[in-house]
Amino acid sequence: MSFIVLIPARLASTRLPNKPLADIGGVPMVVRVAQRVLSVTGEKPRVVVAADSPAIVIACRAHGVDAVLTRADHPSGSDRLAEACALLGLADDEIVVNVQGDEPLIDPALVAGVANLLQKTPLAHMSTAAYAIESVADFHNPNVVKVVLDAQHMGLYFSRAPIAYPRDAPMQLPQPAPLRHIGIYGYRVGFLRQFPTLLQSPLELTESLEQLRALWHGYRIVVHITAHAPGAGVDTPEDLERVRQLLTKVKTL
Repeated sequence: MSFIVLIPARLASTRLPNKPLADIGGVPMVVRVAQRVLSVTGEKPRVVVAADSPAIVIACRAHGVDAVLTRADHPSGSDRLAEACALLGLADDEIVVNVQGDEPLIDPALVAGVANLLQKTPLAHMSTAAYAIESVADFHNPNVVKVVLDAQHMGLYFSRAPIAYPRDAPMQLPQPAPLRHIGIYGYRVGFLRQFPTLLQSPLELTESLEQLRALWHGYRIVVHITAHAPGAGVDTPEDLERVRQLLTKVKTL
């Protein structure tokens, strides 16, 4: 199948300044992300970095990665992606996958799975991913976002609360296992253009989960189930050092 991966990249970061350009083995992190996505087996997607700074565009192109310069004042990543779609002249029926620029360990098969599921599900406007929660602590952790599905793997609700809640055994995991949401999204381009114009929903503001805006307005999100937890992203200098060491270890094996 054919799809486009858009990687939004912003220089501003309170915990790790100039994060997209952070060096990982001689390569900027955002370039590492693009290279990781392109390592998928089979048909390669088109990969484009949606940058807020000329410095990011220059760094990407120096390593053979396509990039477009978007406005620096976008309030959200979805706004940046919508502008990138316009700059690239993408058609409404094309599929794009949003991969964050701070995930150099992203599984390329996960990216392809999210895109493929959306293409096969014409009733869905978006796709995302989840995997089974294995610990009670994670189930009750508000930093772990949960999702519940209908019989067609459409998302019914996303929450920081433990859902579905096992009323008769609150300190046990329900069966089947609850699902932890993974923050990767596929979009039909026509919907992505519309999404930033939708009013924020009360649910979104309460939970601080942007995907609830789509559900509140009646749009549908299909969820790809993966067997594995995704590689950790990079938010802090400690995260960056851990990824550097991990990739160095892989090269020496």
